[in-house]
Parts: sequence; C-alpha cells; structure tokens
Amino acid sequence: MFHIRYIEPLVMLATLVRRFFLATLTGAIVGTGTSIFLQGLFFSMDKTANIPLWLQMIVLPVGGLLNGLLIYYGYRYLKGDKNDSVIAAVHEQNGKMPYKSLPIKPIAAIITLASGGSAGKEGPCSHIGGTLASWVGHLVRLSPEMQKRIVACGVSAGFASVFGTPIAGAIYGVEVLTIGRLRYDMLFLSVIAGVTSFEISKLWGITYTFYPFEHVFPFSERLFLKIILIGILCGLVSWLFIELFEQIRFGFGYIQRRFHIWYPFMPLIGGIVLSLLILFVPTEYLGLSLPLMDRALNGDVIPYFGFFWKALLVAITLGSGFYGGIVTPQFVIGAVSGNVFANMLGVDAALGAAVGMVAVVAAASNTPIAAIFMGFELFGSVTGVYVVGACITAYIIIGHRSVYPDQLVAYSKSIWMHLEPGLSLEKERTKIHISYGVLRKLSRWHHQKLRDKNKRK
Repeated sequence: MFHIRYIEPLVMLATLVRRFFLATLTGAIVGTGTSIFLQGLFFSMDKTANIPLWLQMIVLPVGGLLNGLLIYYGYRYLKGDKNDSVIAAVHEQNGKMPYKSLPIKPIAAIITLASGGSAGKEGPCSHIGGTLASWVGHLVRLSPEMQKRIVACGVSAGFASVFGTPIAGAIYGVEVLTIGRLRYDMLFLSVIAGVTSFEISKLWGITYTFYPFEHVFPFSERLFLKIILIGILCGLVSWLFIELFEQIRFGFGYIQRRFHIWYPFMPLIGGIVLSLLILFVPTEYLGLSLPLMDRALNGDVIPYFGFFWKALLVAITLGSGFYGGIVTPQFVIGAVSGNVFANMLGVDAALGAAVGMVAVVAAASNTPIAAIFMGFELFGSVTGVYVVGACITAYIIIGHRSVYPDQLVAYSKSIWMHLEPGLSLEKERTKIHISYGVLRKLSRWHHQKLRDKNKRK
C-alpha cells in the first residue's frame, strides 16, 4: 500500500502525458483533413449557390446519379469486410476502420450538397476523424481498448472542427456512442483533440459563426415553464423527423427490392422527387439551409411548417441514397421549430430558436450534455438554465429513438420502459417494451372498467 500510494500519481502523470501526445497528434491530423474537405465543400457549393430553378431541377437528379455511382462502385471495389461506421467501429471492431474507403463519403457529401441535396456537413467530418484516428492508432500500435478511445477522440475532433465548438464536439463524439452512459475515460483525449482540431482548422482559414445574445434573460418561473414546453415540442419534432427518415428510407428500399432497381438509380429517383417538390417548396430548404437557421436565430418570422419541409427534404435526400451529415439538419429544424413555438407561446423568438436548436440535437442524437455545452459555446451563458431545461426535456420525450441506429442503450430513460442494457437500436429494438408492472396495472384497470360497465348493464 505504501508503494501504491506514492507510485500511482506517477503512473497517472505518465498516462496523462501519453494521452496528451496522442490526442494532440490526432487532433492536428484530423483538423487538417476536415479543413481540406470543408474548403472543397464550400468551393463547390459557391459554384451552384445561385443557379436558376430550372437548372437546380436538373442538377439534383444528376447529383443523385453521381452519388449513387460513387457509393456503389467505391464500396464495391475499395471497402473490405469492416463497417465504416465510427460507432460500429468502437462497439464491434476494436476501433478499426477501413482506410481505402476514406475518400468516398467526403466526395459523396460534396456532390450531395453542391447539387442541392438537403443534408449536413458533419457526417463526412466525423468519418474523416474516425478513419484518420484509427490510422494513427494503427501506426503507433495501440492496444484494442486504446484504439477504441482514439477513434472516439477522432470523431470528437471532427465535430469540433466543423462546428467550431471544441468542448461540445469533444463530448458529442463520446456521448453519441451509447444512450445513457458517458465514457469518462475518453473525455481527456476527446477534449484535447477537439481543441487542437479547432485551432488547426482556424489556421487553415475555416471560419465559424456564433450567436451571442446582447441582453440577459433573468430567471422567471413562467418563462422556464414555457421553455420546458418548447423542449417537449422539440422532442416531438425530433420524433417526427426520425419517423419520416425511417419510413422514407424503408419506402425507397422496398421500391428497389420490389422492382429490382439498380442501386445508383435510387438517389437519381430521390433527386427527381426533390426537383418536383421545389416547384412548391422554397429552395432555401435545400442544401445546408444555414440562412434559414440564421433568420430563425435573429428572431425573424418563420413559416409555421418550415421545420416539416426541412425534415421532409432531408428524409428524401438521405433516405433515397444521397450521402451527407444529419446533425446540421437538426440545427436547422430545431432553430426553425423553436422560433415558431416561441412565437406561439409569447417567448422571445430568438431565445426560442436558440433553445430549440440544441434541444433537437439533444433529442434526435441522444446527446443532452453535448447539446447543453453547445448552447453555451454558441450563445453564451445568458441562455443558461433555459438551454439545460429544454435539452433534458427533449432528450426524455424522444424515448429510445435516434438518428444513429448503431447506438447502444446502456440504461432505460424511464422506469416504465424495460430493456436489456447494451442492446442495439438497429438490431434489437423489438426488445424495448413497456415494463410488466405497468402492463399489469393497465390490465387491472381495463378489467375494472369492464366490470363497472357490466354492473351498469
């Protein structure tokens, strides 16, 4: 005990130094990789930003076909037997990612967004981060457990680089792995990598937008309850978004199987559907839709069903086979819906948009802690308790649903729901059900109602 007492701090110091070196190296490499991607993305999107409607209607199907061909042939000839999902890499592959397929998703995302597909930019950044981090771990011959941590660290670095929120990005990369559990052993790596990646991206010329509030919102019980209600509504919006995404993806998959359609033609069909929709829906819902989000955060009046149109176009884009991120759409959907609900409840529209933006991320991605930090980093501390209330509320309301089917569930969000810890949302969702105690109470209540009904007869 005497030796352990005095030696343990030295071991912990050595651990800290080693992790600091690995995280800094990973963050620098990931920050460089994501910055190159972002520069290419912004250049491509600028070229198609102001094209006329008739040309946009042509570009969308062409982009869909190019996307489909790239993914089909790219994965056919380059991908090995490993899954290139970073969540699956951590949970199932000891942190190993396929390296040859690294450029496929970033190029596909550029095609998607440049052609007008409604998606996000963070998906390929997390893919780049996880793959490059896995490569770093392979070079320095890390153990399987440490390899998992370095991949999560790479994902955090990718998110920090793309959004300019190093702390929120660091936590997001860890929290997104499992619902209900945060791996503290990964946090130091992720924070150092996130901060490094963020600073490296700034050196590469990547700029970020923040939305600090000029006035303070003093605490009010009435306002806090209204924000809780906005959190509930944003949780339901998140549920609608996931449901739309899953049903449309299933529908496109069914059509492909039923009529034996060649895979690259599916995003082509999706592009045609989007082209027809923009005859009726404003084109501001295509692409990243950042100007729409900025309007919502500025407190401007937003169409009541704006969040639905954005959710629908994202679901069609990604569900048909285009590739892109799914977090930026959550930002837009959250800001737009929060703005609308705030106007309905008599709350400052800009505040409503701010809390709605992070609340949808907390719910749809099941990352409430990262979303709270994101609120502080993007909007400052003046939104404080309101961001916390909205994020936690939305996270609970969404239940056990997610935009990431690879997520595992560590703990149930309610004692009235039963599940086995560690189950996969994609493979074992049917094992989540109402607890037997609640079912028995419902059964007794139902039988009592029947008895009362028979007595009245």
